[in-house]
Amino acid sequence: MKTLLTGCAGFIGMYVAQRLLGAGHEVVGIDNLNDYYDPALKDYRLSKLLPHSNFRFVKLDLADREGMAELFAQEKFDRVIHLAAQAGVRYSLENPFAYVDSNLVGMMTILEGCRHHDIKHLVYASSSSVYGMNDKIPFSEGDFVDNPVSLYAATKKSNELMAHSYSKLYGIPTTGLRFFTVYGPAGRPDMAPWLFTEAILNDQPIKVFNHGKMQRDFTYIDDIVEGVIRIQDVIPTGEIPYSLYNIGNNQPIELSRFIKAIETATGKTAEKIYMDMQPGDVKRTYADIDRLEAAVGYKPATSIEEGIERFVGWYKSTFKIGTD
Repeated sequence: MKTLLTGCAGFIGMYVAQRLLGAGHEVVGIDNLNDYYDPALKDYRLSKLLPHSNFRFVKLDLADREGMAELFAQEKFDRVIHLAAQAGVRYSLENPFAYVDSNLVGMMTILEGCRHHDIKHLVYASSSSVYGMNDKIPFSEGDFVDNPVSLYAATKKSNELMAHSYSKLYGIPTTGLRFFTVYGPAGRPDMAPWLFTEAILNDQPIKVFNHGKMQRDFTYIDDIVEGVIRIQDVIPTGEIPYSLYNIGNNQPIELSRFIKAIETATGKTAEKIYMDMQPGDVKRTYADIDRLEAAVGYKPATSIEEGIERFVGWYKSTFKIGTD
């Protein structure tokens, strides 16, 4: 099987690539290696993939229409796993056009490539952010999601609509995955596990938004990847071959428990600065994963304590903390 994997130097992308390569598949990975966060971390992830003989890396921007069209024409992929995106809710308030170029134009080049080259299945990343301030819990795939509270969320909902239209018009099998707060070793440095761990280990205060009255359905990276790998083989059929699934831990975690897990793993107590809610943020995420479990016979199960312990262990090892 020959797979195009976008965002291969990203957090989720690296781990998905490793699973595909380990199973003997041929993977062409693309990434623009932008500087949204330190590119050294992307180089680190990419270094885990380049030794594989069945992996090839192409530095390419999704918004490069000609480059993307040429890639599809030359490579003749069987499947596409589209994980590349401009991420981050808060950054979308500062640099909105980055989201238009990557998440909207980028999704369009992927869909057009699938349309013209007989791709057997497109699996793409959506986000729990599409649920916005939804009061109904847990969040289910059939819920009303037309009230995004950030541009990032709006682009992800748009991706789902774009995929649906191409499934309907051209019969392209597409599956969207709404990821819920993914974390783990080599994760993004702009997210809470990294920010809090770094601050606590360096005896710096952490910012606790909405005065700690927040819940997140934290989902460990291994659980996310297992879902992606399994769902790629569940190819939608019917008049409109379109599917949508939540991938979350199905257990919202209070911010206080999350911080406690980091304190335990680091062996240090956090100095907390309590702050108001940030624009574009939501108070709670909670995934209904019945549809995913029915489709692939699997559901995430890694506890926050276990996952954070692994992340902190990786962080300390990588940055040589406590090794003197």
